[in-house]
Amino acid sequence: MDEIEKIIGRYDEEYVGQGLQSLDDINRFTGTFVRDVAEIYDYITRVRNVDRNPTGFSLEDAPILGLLTRIWKLLKEVVNYYEQDNAEIISILERPLIEAAVTAEYLLMSDSDVIEDYRKCSYKDRLRILRELKEGSRFFETKAGKRLLKSVQEKMDLEGFSEDNFKEQKKNRWRLQGKTFFDIFKEITDEDLYKYTYGMMSESIHGSWNESMDWCLQKNEDSTFSVYPFYHEADVRYICPTLKFCNESYRLWLERIDCLDENMINILDWIERVNTRIFMIFDQKYDGLNG
Repeated sequence: MDEIEKIIGRYDEEYVGQGLQSLDDINRFTGTFVRDVAEIYDYITRVRNVDRNPTGFSLEDAPILGLLTRIWKLLKEVVNYYEQDNAEIISILERPLIEAAVTAEYLLMSDSDVIEDYRKCSYKDRLRILRELKEGSRFFETKAGKRLLKSVQEKMDLEGFSEDNFKEQKKNRWRLQGKTFFDIFKEITDEDLYKYTYGMMSESIHGSWNESMDWCLQKNEDSTFSVYPFYHEADVRYICPTLKFCNESYRLWLERIDCLDENMINILDWIERVNTRIFMIFDQKYDGLNG
């Protein structure tokens, strides 16, 4: 807790006010703020109620903890590229970040059967590996193949799964509860946000034509195209909206493990307030049409 209080202690009204004066100030301030938020999220994943969890977390908790850890790891990388003024790589990292945040929140609102389904859905390609072994694939005669097979078998043994335990997942086409990610997304938050965030971000993963026009090409006066060899600059729009998806899952996690006290509530509320204030002031000052 001392680590978090040390971080928040720097953010008095004078410090925040100075950081939100000009667009350049706002962009610099935001990078520092989000890096600090990632550190707070990092700390939260290390919190443990020793009465509930004397050593670690069970298979019912661990999948959620893994997603929460993934969030802050990706968020720290987003900040690194934000400070390098590289919006293009940020757009690639934010999609798995949002997916982790939304999925974590969905699991935190679900029962143990859903969490087990989530774990089982991750075995789709691993079961294919076991099937190929039985079909006589020569890959498993190599050192790499033997290492991969050993890893799969160890994980299956840890969870007590056999190849016959996945009938429901196969029937649901290996989708969590038979739902698409969009189905899960709209249960967690405003479905209209999907197309503006996760939906458009998919272009960075799949290499769409629009993505190429946005990041990798420049249009010439004769309507031909040439390479655009530089990275596009980053600003608040590439980082604050993503943070909006993260906070609630950490709040629900602390509640789940019996560690949500008034101090932690105030810290998470503070993150939301500052993030909203940054974006609102940026929006007031920014004029995209005039540069």
